[in-house]
Amino acid sequence: MTVSSPRRVIFSADDFGMSVEVNEAIEEAHRKGLLSTASLMVAAPAFEDALRRAKRMPDLRLGLHLVVIEGDSLLHLPVITDRQGWFGSNQLKLGFQYFFSPVTRSALKKEIHAQFQQFSRMGFPLDHANAHKHMHLHPTIGHMMIQTGRAYGLKAVRTPMEPAAPLGETPALGDQALERWTRVLRHQIRRAGLKTNDSCFGLRWSGQMTPDRIHRLIPQLPPGVSEIYFHPAKGQNSQMAALMPGYQPEQELATLLSPTTKDLLAANNIQTTTWDAL
Repeated sequence: MTVSSPRRVIFSADDFGMSVEVNEAIEEAHRKGLLSTASLMVAAPAFEDALRRAKRMPDLRLGLHLVVIEGDSLLHLPVITDRQGWFGSNQLKLGFQYFFSPVTRSALKKEIHAQFQQFSRMGFPLDHANAHKHMHLHPTIGHMMIQTGRAYGLKAVRTPMEPAAPLGETPALGDQALERWTRVLRHQIRRAGLKTNDSCFGLRWSGQMTPDRIHRLIPQLPPGVSEIYFHPAKGQNSQMAALMPGYQPEQELATLLSPTTKDLLAANNIQTTTWDAL
């Protein structure tokens, strides 16, 4: 980290491949805006469309958005998915199963390996990894994702630790619990010799990273490397509307395209960066 720029930020997008609407927004945000990084869902309905777009954007850093909850699987293993190969949405129930059931853990390990393998087949460098709904905070999933990912060249993992103060909020009990979980994940990441961020923004305002909010946040970014992640889209199909009610994906795209966003970074001496530059 340079003395002249003690604050750096990665602008990233999750759910690449979820829908054509998402893919269109990610391409536009990269070509015309600040988006440098996207996390890809390799079993999602619009994966092939995402792959075609990625081939046209050689400077877009791609990582794996591991799905082990509320999404499509690759292997459709009945121990961990329904008959359609869909992971459930009950985070507490899945968390217990992934931790306590040897049969479930065995199936989970196979699915995680398959998703990394599918990413590897694309021929793109593996820039980073994270998990849908931050399920890599679960110690079992975090360990499996890191260990499997290393075999495929994984170098960086998101730590979803969001401090309250830069958002103008007071820390609550949930923040203390999150800090404890991220402490475990950071230990796993450091032990594996991988890179991670200092702070992460996108949890409290998930799906509502609007221009006014981000423009207030940028001057308050803490020292070190922050990742600001988005869920941009050109609209919501029926599945997205059902799974993500209240999201404002068009506003998130507008944030990434806004000249004011870039101007505020320059005015506050905040440098944009990428995982491979850490």
